[in-house]
Amino acid sequence: MLALVTGSTGLVGNNVTRMLLEQGHQVRVMVRDPRIDRSLAGLDVEAVPGDIRDEQAVNTAMIGVDVVIHAAAVVHIGWTKEKLMHQVNVEGTKIIAQAALKQGARMVYVSSVDALGVGKKDASANEETPREGKVPCPYVITKRAAEDALREMVPQGLNVVIVNPALMFGPWDWKPSSGKMLISVVTKQPPLAPPGGGSTCDVRDVAAAIIQATHKGRVGENYILAGENLSYYDLWKRMAAITGRRPPWGRMGPLVGMIAGFSGDMYGHMDGKEPEVNSAAIRVVRQYHYYRSDKAMEELDYQIRPLDKTLRDALVWFRANGYLPALDGSE
Repeated sequence: MLALVTGSTGLVGNNVTRMLLEQGHQVRVMVRDPRIDRSLAGLDVEAVPGDIRDEQAVNTAMIGVDVVIHAAAVVHIGWTKEKLMHQVNVEGTKIIAQAALKQGARMVYVSSVDALGVGKKDASANEETPREGKVPCPYVITKRAAEDALREMVPQGLNVVIVNPALMFGPWDWKPSSGKMLISVVTKQPPLAPPGGGSTCDVRDVAAAIIQATHKGRVGENYILAGENLSYYDLWKRMAAITGRRPPWGRMGPLVGMIAGFSGDMYGHMDGKEPEVNSAAIRVVRQYHYYRSDKAMEELDYQIRPLDKTLRDALVWFRANGYLPALDGSE
């Protein structure tokens, strides 16, 4: 099988790329910079330069491909970057889909649980939960729009499966993405955790399910790839216990959150670059993004490994690759 992977330098894409190679598949990666950075160094991949917004480049990259795993996206929880997100997350996805349709290749689209309905503290959401309640920031809007565009192409013959990963941790987080949370607990030991909660999973389990989706799964269907549902406060306590750091004192209250969000918005207006802590992000972390993965377990053989193992493995990887100080006798 020849697989084209977009977003191969990101957390999901890099794990998928490595797992495909381990399974003996041929892998082609589409990268904006033709020079392979360290995330792909030493891997037996065919690197094709190009941007997913470039139709000609995408069509060239798709030649001879059996399956395309589309993991490239602009990810930012905030109020800005709407134009860029639409160009990449929506229009870029359409271009990939049109090329896959022309090639007759199966497409696995890596979306997000952020495109789905929001879960509750006492009720996990699934694929059928009404798509209501999410903070309407550009990331949520564009991921939903991309999914809608793909479903509209199914009657035309598009062979697509959509997967919706939750909050992922694990190795090969080069950027890093969600691993920033673990790094922050180690280096900054923040005193207050966000008030809501999320579903936390291992990126390697997600990658395995994505590869299963290249030949399993029903066309046009969504599959949630989630994990253990727990509050951010409990998650940060688990991280602190594993890393030997001080656990958070408690949860961030509404007033502190409002001040933090407002301050982030004001700083973004003055600086021209919206920080990660902004009013949209504060609203998001107040919610309980709890999900269940029964459908993926049944149809994609999705498995969920213990969270503590995931966090330990991620910690080991970050230390080994210079994101955190090497372990010493003080921890």
